[in-house]
Amino acid sequence: MYGTPHIVSDVMTHTVAAVGRRAPFKEIVQMMQDWRVSALPVIEGEGRVVGVVSEADLLPKEELRDNPDAHYLQLRQPVDVAKAGAATAAGLMSSPALTVRANATLAEAARIMARGGVKRLPVVDEIGLLEGVVSRADLLKVFLRDDEDIAEEVRREIVSHLFPPPASAIQVEVHDGVATLTGRVRDTALVPVAARLVRSVEGVVDVQFDLTHNDHGVSGAGRP
Repeated sequence: MYGTPHIVSDVMTHTVAAVGRRAPFKEIVQMMQDWRVSALPVIEGEGRVVGVVSEADLLPKEELRDNPDAHYLQLRQPVDVAKAGAATAAGLMSSPALTVRANATLAEAARIMARGGVKRLPVVDEIGLLEGVVSRADLLKVFLRDDEDIAEEVRREIVSHLFPPPASAIQVEVHDGVATLTGRVRDTALVPVAARLVRSVEGVVDVQFDLTHNDHGVSGAGRP
């Protein structure tokens, strides 16, 4: 594998607000307001994550107030009715919690969020103890990476392995996250491989090529 993907521990928030199972409804709302978050991990014991309570878990109580016919609501949304009647985190939380390990790649964390339809993930250790939280906004931080830093990784970890000199001579430039590779290569069959690897570099938005076959001058320009 070329390069070292950024991992969750690189971008996660280490100082985290969390609540216990017995935390009352109003305390949960207040903590969300104070910490400006949309969800809180629910922990027990020494910090083992047992669930997550989110704004979506709290809203059914407001819905029930608008339509107090619990029997009618129960026919339509039995889970929401149960949460509407809950007064503590134990009854409000979604459990088991979707979590991620600190050494997971950002791509892995993004997949878990997308599949679970959540905006934040508790980060846990090997026994499930809370270590931090990673959010969608955290995952997007990689796109703030310096262009020259990205270019240097592409040169060092990809170009030097796939297209070593003197048979190939490639220049790498990155502007606003778009990586452009220009020059001559001996084996243009490797260009699609390079495209895939460059796109996997954290912070790369797109990849463009303007490459020529070193022996015969056959153009390999374009965007594979």
